[in-house]
Amino acid sequence: MDNLEFDHHISRRYNDELNELRNHVLLMGGLVQEQLRKAIDAVVTGDSELGLKVAHDDYKVNDMEVKIDEECSNILVRRAPAAMDLRLIVAVIKTITDLERIGDEAEKIGFLASRLAAMEQPKDNYRELRNLGLHVLRMLEDTLNTLSELDVEKARQVILEDERVDEEYDAINRQCLTFMMEDPASIKRVMNITWAARALERIGDHAKNICEYVIYLVLGKDIRHTEDPDILSTQ
Repeated sequence: MDNLEFDHHISRRYNDELNELRNHVLLMGGLVQEQLRKAIDAVVTGDSELGLKVAHDDYKVNDMEVKIDEECSNILVRRAPAAMDLRLIVAVIKTITDLERIGDEAEKIGFLASRLAAMEQPKDNYRELRNLGLHVLRMLEDTLNTLSELDVEKARQVILEDERVDEEYDAINRQCLTFMMEDPASIKRVMNITWAARALERIGDHAKNICEYVIYLVLGKDIRHTEDPDILSTQ
């Protein structure tokens, strides 16, 4: 963000407020990332206690969203930001909403991990679900780096990466359907796997959204819902 000169204002306090806002969003992102990592670990290791802890700690993410939203409101009222500063505030408000929703999805995975821990653990330790989870976790990490650096090319790469996450999710769904048809007794366990995979896929969508906000902030372009190859190209 430094390359966009958010420290150019005459008021030093205003500069500090924008920098604090940036840092708080990144801290919230780090918390959400850790929640997701723990949720995935809980599924793979069959750790019911860890899964429930992730679910119960979601309030921390919610609290951060409220505090950052208040910061944005205060800046809007007292500073009447314009141009780049206003885009920053808009992008932050949208970003923390998606981060909070990622936290919600991690909470769901935590609860599902607790349920799965009470069932028979497959020999592959949910390999496909683990792989999808690690893929989404990397995508989220790249998203936070993109947000920190305001790198448009990295943002575009993450947006395109979401397609591969969708493909992995679809493959898991097809596999789960096959399992349920071959072994009706497995339906309850397989449904929990399906819901966990859906939560991971949704996290990928939210990461994609955040990268779209980064592009909006840097370039002033709203690329949501676009399939324009010139906009999404990493060349």
